[in-house]
Amino acid sequence: MTDEQHGSTPERIVAAALAIITSEGADAVTMRRVAADVGLTAMATYRHFPNRAALLRAAAETANAELGKNWSLGAVADAEERVLVLLDHFLDFALGTPRLYAFLMTERRGDARRFPDDFHDHASPAFTPLLEAIEEGMRDGSLRSDDDALEAAMSVNAVAAGLVQLHLAGRIGCSEEEFRQLCVRSVRRVLRGLRP
Repeated sequence: MTDEQHGSTPERIVAAALAIITSEGADAVTMRRVAADVGLTAMATYRHFPNRAALLRAAAETANAELGKNWSLGAVADAEERVLVLLDHFLDFALGTPRLYAFLMTERRGDARRFPDDFHDHASPAFTPLLEAIEEGMRDGSLRSDDDALEAAMSVNAVAAGLVQLHLAGRIGCSEEEFRQLCVRSVRRVLRGLRP
């Protein structure tokens, strides 16, 4: 296959870094290892990314953009159901790729998006669908319109993310299916508090 069929060289480098992050975590990413995985010299990799931090930034941006694209709501119109579909996508991601989840959502990175500004401006591909679902519920009257949509969305997010953190740390002793149901019940509790 040609290089174009595999993507551009920077795309291939980012894909290799993401594969390492997904399987082993961000600490395992080195410029030399990524270069070897792509079939380049380490020096060739530096032509596209000046350092490891720049490569990890590109990897985070790519992964976040993919999450935003993959978290489809289809034809779901009801605000609560939209939130629950997004919760299901979030749990698939967090439980299916826990190292990538940690890299994107819990590890300290200077370039990570910050609440409230980056979230309010819809700059987070992974958070924006949730914010839009809450905003839509406030517009259609299924959720209270006198609340702050951004904070309401962050409350839903915090419950789900907090439970995932406890589960991944082995602090919640139940099967994955039981854990998913716990998350659904917990998010429904938050949504009940947002109803008119």
